[in-house]
Amino acid sequence: MSLLSLVQRRLIIVTGKGGVGKSTLTAAMGRALAAQGKRVMISEIVPFHDTPSQLAAALGGKRPTEEPVLYGDNLWVALLTPTMGHLRFLQDSLPIRMLADAAMRSQGLRKFLSAAPGFSDMGVMYRMLDLLRREHPSGGPMFEVCIVDSPATGHALALAQIPEFLTRVIPGGPIFRAAAEGVRILTDPSICGTVIVTLPETLPVTEALELEKGLAKHKLTVSAIVVNRVPRDPFSADERLALAEVLKNGDSTVFGARELKRIERAEAALALLKEKHPDHAVVLSEVDGTGAEASKNLVALL
Repeated sequence: MSLLSLVQRRLIIVTGKGGVGKSTLTAAMGRALAAQGKRVMISEIVPFHDTPSQLAAALGGKRPTEEPVLYGDNLWVALLTPTMGHLRFLQDSLPIRMLADAAMRSQGLRKFLSAAPGFSDMGVMYRMLDLLRREHPSGGPMFEVCIVDSPATGHALALAQIPEFLTRVIPGGPIFRAAAEGVRILTDPSICGTVIVTLPETLPVTEALELEKGLAKHKLTVSAIVVNRVPRDPFSADERLALAEVLKNGDSTVFGARELKRIERAEAALALLKEKHPDHAVVLSEVDGTGAEASKNLVALL
């Protein structure tokens, strides 16, 4: 089954360990869904507005900002920062917008919101909900699909844990309502799905399966586990037998021996994933290039 057929949601959260190609995949999915005619926003969770952007490198365009910027036909890009989420929350909660702007100019308040446990992730979540709510001038949602590039596995878990925790400890008021809305959207499988990206090695695949269990505890639906950068196997069955005979003594000086070992490790990892997660495993072969070239080449595999 193709990845795009598995991720038909309004909100797609892309997560996984660093270095597995999350940003490249986020950019490729954004390009592919925009080409289908959907209004797509791809966003990157960063701690500050001036944090170096991996998504910018994957797109090959100018650096994203905290406000969505049109990058191409039907494709917008934005940074998701805690500060912008805090500002939008205060603007929605306080009776006068200027009070929110003034409050966010307070260095003490900004430090508190950044340091208080959970408030940083809550800010990111609120900004995400804020963009999901945005309406198109002709009616309907401004962004029909929102894809979030999460910087690490912990962020995906935090997005589920923090609002759930706040609904338990805060009895009412605007924070409770925002948290409850976050829980409702994140745990609704018809609205939100998570894509876990991993590499074709046994340990990364095992870690991806563990992450899936962690997300399931908080009722986040995993739409797909994507094994990225899978090496192509150029050998026939007979050629593999011949190679095995040549390499049976473990001679690593034979040209291509290391690549063959890499292919074998990938096969073992894929077998493990398909045994544990047969319905939502997606295999993406290695593509040429880096950055924007890689994300464009990856579109054809989706």
